[in-house]
Amino acid sequence: MAIDLGTANTLVVVRGQGIVLNEPSVVAILDQGGKKTVLAVGDEAKTMLGRTPGNITAIRPLRDGVIADFIVTEEMIKHFIKKVHKGRTFANPRILICVPTGSTPVERKAIQDSALAAGARRVQLIEEPIAAAIGAGLPISEATGSMIVDIGGGTTEIAVMSLGGLVYSRSLRIAGDAMDTALVNYMRKEYNLMIGDSTAEKIKKEIGTAIASSSNTYAVKGRDLRSGTPKEVNITEEDTAEALNDILKEMVNAIKDALENTPPELSADLVAVALTLTTAGAMAQQRVFFGIATGGTGGTYYPLGGMLAQLISNKATIDGKKVSATAESAGASVANAKLLGNNEIESAFAAADILDAAYNGRAQFDKAPIKNLRALAALYPETVQLVTRADSGINGI
Repeated sequence: MAIDLGTANTLVVVRGQGIVLNEPSVVAILDQGGKKTVLAVGDEAKTMLGRTPGNITAIRPLRDGVIADFIVTEEMIKHFIKKVHKGRTFANPRILICVPTGSTPVERKAIQDSALAAGARRVQLIEEPIAAAIGAGLPISEATGSMIVDIGGGTTEIAVMSLGGLVYSRSLRIAGDAMDTALVNYMRKEYNLMIGDSTAEKIKKEIGTAIASSSNTYAVKGRDLRSGTPKEVNITEEDTAEALNDILKEMVNAIKDALENTPPELSADLVAVALTLTTAGAMAQQRVFFGIATGGTGGTYYPLGGMLAQLISNKATIDGKKVSATAESAGASVANAKLLGNNEIESAFAAADILDAAYNGRAQFDKAPIKNLRALAALYPETVQLVTRADSGINGI
């Protein structure tokens, strides 16, 4: 069993089953005459945040990716283990837990001890960027550079990896929660409106953006600071972009620092493969991500893919959600056909004869035809270029 013990959400993965649990890292505590008991955990507890009576407290036991309340964290892990094992009393699994790269030995031991006290038979720790890179399918065991930026609830993990290890890593203690706080402060300053963290999170999900690209509005309800009465205001993407600007600038500066501290040979690899961004479930505005596999950065496919990705990002929507398209440098026709066959990319550039061979199981695809291919468009006619040496004596055909 693997657990991503996040500040905002906890995910549990079981071998062979994938993600079996994804719930908020929130615990509701009931205080009865000085005796404290766990009332609710996860989704049920999150609905109580900011809405509880005096004898019930809804808390997040983790802050900035590390344990802030040892006992409550232990109860939360215990609850999730029982939930995954369908309430079996004697479940004592081996557990792998993600930890921030910037966490101290004391913080790591607290996580380990908490899981052991919750009933784990054995606990091992893995650094979050490595876990995220494995999940994203990056070739971290090869002698090539891979860069990942993992934006969670409490921390942003930035890392460059090669040969199975971290070449550079930095744990930035600003992430999704800091964005929520920035939105709360912005609403208080600009609109004299007091809102809670849950409302700020909804704003972030629905209309949060780095660059305003539409005139969409979102109705925000809260308490008027002047009159003390309930109030509703409409905000735009420009508001959220301004509110999140300082947070995003700090993240971008940290990414620049990582690039500046990356060895030159690995920097050359990053020019070709770019970076991979992973986010928590509570990250910004919901989008549909669409990848376009192209060829090398010096070829024709790559610039065409870049222009196509820009057009799709600016114009396309699916079920009311914006489409975020990216052109990815890949190995051209044969490699792209295999990426499509393995469901690793949504679309790709490829030569017609290669795709025909892939679909019908000919040439290099004779043992593994790829049947999930569909032609979308022919962007330009393919021509055969015949070239010979100047001294060959051949003048024409």
